[in-house]
Amino acid sequence: MQRRMALRRKLQILRALTKSKSVTKSSIIMDAFLYIYKLKLQVEAIKREYQYLIDHIQVLSLHLSNKLYTHMKNKPTQKKGEEMMVSILEAFEKLNVNVVQAKATCKHFFGMEAIVEANDIDATILNQAILKVIQTQTGKNIYFN
Repeated sequence: MQRRMALRRKLQILRALTKSKSVTKSSIIMDAFLYIYKLKLQVEAIKREYQYLIDHIQVLSLHLSNKLYTHMKNKPTQKKGEEMMVSILEAFEKLNVNVVQAKATCKHFFGMEAIVEANDIDATILNQAILKVIQTQTGKNIYFN
């Protein structure tokens, strides 16, 4: 008796959650399966849309000055963030620029913020070197904001 009551309560809850108009047990369960399937499709559609948006975002902001410490903010979209950071740091090394501090984030996009000591390097040369590395890694033409 208690089992039947518990089953009825659970079916009523399931019926309310899925907004089912069915009365029989099998129909309520089928409506619940259909509801779950539709929810899965919605989640997949949201994930596809999110991935599309992430893949097509290309933000790059770069602020360079000829002071003793050059502050660079670099936020290119890149799935392989580790490779991007290594490539940028190698480009700094080739230009004999000392990296004083660097911060990176790779959760949804690659973001890097670096403070570098540029002794005799012009900001435009540093700018072009970073742009070249990013274009090589992403395979896309990038324009600065």
